[in-house]
Amino acid sequence: MDDDMTAQRQPQHRLRTQTQRVINRQTFDLKPKLLSKSGTNTRMSANHCTVESSAKHTATIIFLHGLGDTGKGWIDTIAQIRPPFAKCICPTAQVMPVSLNGGFPMPSWFDLFSLESDARVDEEGIKRATVLVHELIAKEERSGIAANRIVLGGFSQGGALALYAGLTYPKPLGGILGFSCWLPKHQQMLSLINDNKEVPVLQCKQFSSHGDSDPLVQTRWGQMTADVLSKTLTKYQFKIYKGMAHSSCPEELNDAKSFIAKCLSN
Repeated sequence: MDDDMTAQRQPQHRLRTQTQRVINRQTFDLKPKLLSKSGTNTRMSANHCTVESSAKHTATIIFLHGLGDTGKGWIDTIAQIRPPFAKCICPTAQVMPVSLNGGFPMPSWFDLFSLESDARVDEEGIKRATVLVHELIAKEERSGIAANRIVLGGFSQGGALALYAGLTYPKPLGGILGFSCWLPKHQQMLSLINDNKEVPVLQCKQFSSHGDSDPLVQTRWGQMTADVLSKTLTKYQFKIYKGMAHSSCPEELNDAKSFIAKCLSN
């Protein structure tokens, strides 16, 4: 989050209290809202959950969870919105001390220092996490799935990483999906996008008619990312949904389902 987002800052103690309340709650308010309950054959490994395709495997969806969550928290929902020919992979971030949470260890893709708009960015942590995501994509390529048949997505911190990793991958992906997220260091990202300007990107954000209902990723942060990407990417969409705070909603998931189907239609 860059210097131009300093307006209307909340006092740091209020941000810390609000963040601590959200993070300490075991549900974290980060869990997806299922479209419906359905059984999926989920295979778990040490660091990720996988649901195999129900038809011939010709595409893969990789989805990255938010701060404090795990791949298990999203795998069933992503499996519901995939085409039958797509395998779903939801990796889990390593447990690490998070500065935003007083140094308490939790699953996190990189360190977060503050909710302030001018907060320091863990550039090295983002780069390390990006390498892991790129390796996961490359593994799917080695198994026979082309990069343009892979959709990379994520929620909140995972969505931020999905945008960064997806737009810096050496080959264009099939699509990038971000829920309630932002693009880290988005001004500096413009020089790194290179050949990925035609990759379809859908960025989704929650909003309340009474103001921004998301206590962690404010709508204006997502909007500032949208302002940058919409000028750079040819197939970029930014959608805002009312309600639901820092979570997901059925309308958002239905739009994501349509987006994924369109990205993988060829």
